[in-house]
Amino acid sequence: MFLSAILFGLIGSFHCVGMCGPIAFMLPIDRQNRTKGFFEILSYHLGRLLTYSLIGLLFGFLGKGFYFFGFQQQLSIIVGISMIIAIVFPKFFSKVNFSKSISNVIYKVKNALGKELKKKGNDTFFTIGFLNGFLPCGLVYMAIFGAIATTNPFSGSFYMFLFGLGTIPLMTTVVYLGNFTKGTFRKRIQKAIPIVVVFIGALFVLRGLGLGIPYISPAPVLDIVSSNNACH
Repeated sequence: MFLSAILFGLIGSFHCVGMCGPIAFMLPIDRQNRTKGFFEILSYHLGRLLTYSLIGLLFGFLGKGFYFFGFQQQLSIIVGISMIIAIVFPKFFSKVNFSKSISNVIYKVKNALGKELKKKGNDTFFTIGFLNGFLPCGLVYMAIFGAIATTNPFSGSFYMFLFGLGTIPLMTTVVYLGNFTKGTFRKRIQKAIPIVVVFIGALFVLRGLGLGIPYISPAPVLDIVSSNNACH
């Protein structure tokens, strides 16, 4: 399951370049002092990772609630199907609108980001990364689905942390080189992203079905306990 988080981050970071790339490229890093610039970028990424981890923790609590009521397997299937539907029928999710309160929060986050990008204080880069993590992003939503399916707050937090970790290589490259992913290569990656999401969605469905396939679709704990009792 956690491998899917890294895959989301690595492959999805090509989508992130289009959404958050301009922010990363505009970071006021010190390009004369490489050591200082490195730690500034590191601070930016740590801010993003903290945000993703907190989001994962929050939705992990939601997943724990489903687990508490015995819906772990069903939740995994629902998450997997939701991922697939989001790709196969994107218009279905595009019709979902944010509430006025959430839209106001996003507006305030964007304003705060704009102000921080004009600064160059000790905490500027961490703050930019922290705020950046709250911006709307389809791939982040997919990762959140995965965090919910972990049915554990700390596992959900770790899932989102790994997702953020997977985005670091490409996002760091963007900081130094700008948007270098233009042309045929980028188009190929963009086409691969939906395939990866559907694949991961299918894995979540298989996991929920509990077919007894090691690592992919392990049997439910109750089934394992029953089989062990039968042996006695």
